[in-house]
Amino acid sequence: MRRPIIVVFLSLFLLAFQSVAAERGALFKVTDKGNTLYLYGTIHAGRADFYPLEPRIRAAMAAAPTLALEIDVARDPAATAAAFQQHGLFPAGSPGYAGLPPERRLRIETALKKQGIDPAAVAPMKPWMLLMMLAVADLTRLGYHPELGVDHHLAQLARGGKTRIAELESIQYQAALLGGLPMDEQWDLLEESLAHMASGRQLREARELFDAYERADQAALDRIARRMEADDSVGGKFLRRIVWDERNEPMADKVASLLARENNAVVAVGLLHLLGKKGLPELLRQRGAKVERVY
Repeated sequence: MRRPIIVVFLSLFLLAFQSVAAERGALFKVTDKGNTLYLYGTIHAGRADFYPLEPRIRAAMAAAPTLALEIDVARDPAATAAAFQQHGLFPAGSPGYAGLPPERRLRIETALKKQGIDPAAVAPMKPWMLLMMLAVADLTRLGYHPELGVDHHLAQLARGGKTRIAELESIQYQAALLGGLPMDEQWDLLEESLAHMASGRQLREARELFDAYERADQAALDRIARRMEADDSVGGKFLRRIVWDERNEPMADKVASLLARENNAVVAVGLLHLLGKKGLPELLRQRGAKVERVY
């Protein structure tokens, strides 16, 4: 009799441990006027051992009539390619890197070579596009891959069931927003980012964010939010303006609208959109919703 009891106890213990260990990111329950919505903070790259997701977000997905993502990258690959072509590459006839003052061009090209990148190979890319490529390379070094991103996984779950996928933004909007940054600012951002890559700061901060995501570490995420609020570097100001000022307000309006017309929807957006005083949870509270943190 004793052995079966021990086996059952150990099974329950391991099940409980696995459930707690599988909590990643941040999950909020949002309610207003009788409707409920789950707001989930994701990352856009991942590992195979992230899956399956923890039981509460899986249950929310199973009951969701709609999954709202920033964008559904798999919906229209041709539109994605066209947006990057239009907003991510220098137009024909543009001097691009050749138009930079010689000293600055040398600094940037030298920094690119230190990262193992041939400047000639990336010369058609605007600085913001190159920064995205560099960020993906950093994530790969840390062992995370875009094809295993959490939002991509959720979209696959939705397509495998009866859940509709909605977009809070569009790839055209995102690319136009970044491509429309003044070129001087884009060059400043590229040069600063290359310096942070050389010093190890960029990889260190990326690792900190992913570690906080993997542990659903509220204290660590709050520290990251405070650092973002106080960061007066070119990249810090850029991040606040693009993520919090330009994107979060219209995104919050769309989430509030979804909550008003549907029950049990799931909204999954990048974790940084949920942090700080201008994060989506706070913006939804300001719009009258009740927001509870699940983890």
